Amino acid sequence: MKPTKPSDLRGLSDGELLNQIKDNERALVDMRFKKAVGQLESTAVIRIIRRDIARLKTILRERELGKTA
Repeated sequence: MKPTKPSDLRGLSDGELLNQIKDNERALVDMRFKKAVGQLESTAVIRIIRRDIARLKTILRERELGKTA
């Protein structure tokens, strides 16, 4: 899994960003569960998902503050 580029995310609407955050948070819970059970092959995926969530929230916050990048 590759990280999502911020330039790709900026083209999405607020609703789409919120949906992606929900999906990524759900995937993060699944990955943590798999890690605990021992079925997760690559733990780097957890870090990638966490950072993607942070990117999404950052873009939403920029929009709230009225900044354009």
